[in-house]
Amino acid sequence: MNTYYKYKATLIDVIFIFLGCTIASLGVNLFLSHAKLLSGGATGLALILEYTIGLPAGIVVFLLNIPLLIISYKKLDKSFTIYTTLGMLSLSISLMLTKPLTNLIPLENDLLIFCIYGGVLCGIGYGLVFLRNGSTGGTDIITMLIRKKFSNFNIGALGFSLNIIIIILGAIIFGIPQALYTLISLFIQSTVLDRMLKGFSSKKLLLILTEKEEEVIEYVIKDLHRGVTSLVAEGEYTHDRKKMLYCIVTSRQMILLKNIVHQIDPMAFITIIDISEVRGKGFINI
Repeated sequence: MNTYYKYKATLIDVIFIFLGCTIASLGVNLFLSHAKLLSGGATGLALILEYTIGLPAGIVVFLLNIPLLIISYKKLDKSFTIYTTLGMLSLSISLMLTKPLTNLIPLENDLLIFCIYGGVLCGIGYGLVFLRNGSTGGTDIITMLIRKKFSNFNIGALGFSLNIIIIILGAIIFGIPQALYTLISLFIQSTVLDRMLKGFSSKKLLLILTEKEEEVIEYVIKDLHRGVTSLVAEGEYTHDRKKMLYCIVTSRQMILLKNIVHQIDPMAFITIIDISEVRGKGFINI
């Protein structure tokens, strides 16, 4: 049975990595490439070569990653290398398959629309890849190699620096406006990617101190259909012991629960904490 779930999880990983690369490729070819804008990492370098010498970005991504994948296989975790190879091949193939769609959207000289929607699609696509522990190679391999050799190295700064170099190259070759719109697109892409990794459906942790805990517990279980845990809490001033209720709900349920708790006990003390991820019964995790 464990083997079945392992293969099922691997299949889901493969599907999501390919789907994510396809969405990112649509962002590149429908919007960024159409407006001669750039992306980050190896894809950005590939687009520079495509714009200047006409070599398809999908082929360039493949060629750039071959030596990096060889080094990754020798130096890094084999599972990371396999998933990176899968992501790189998916991205290369997707870029080539979606290339004929470059002029599908008939927008003329509206760089803002191109950079916004290109960044959004790329962010969603790469987000799906990273959610399944995937990678598209390129700078991801470089950062992993540096992280292994220099554990205290600022990886975020390295990725930012590499993208700045790509933007500078774009500014030199294609002009300042293209570079500035590329910067906007990369910011949007990183924002969407971060949102994808943290989850669109945010969850809230409520810590509730009330004199009427049994009524609150009954409401949470029977009406909200959520679990609730009781923790023993002691006030350091009064040294009174009472139950602290620990409950995780969605943002919508949080509003409802907060109002109901104060209806049950107007003196209740509630602490609300944002949480980025929940795994377990009652919360869907694909």
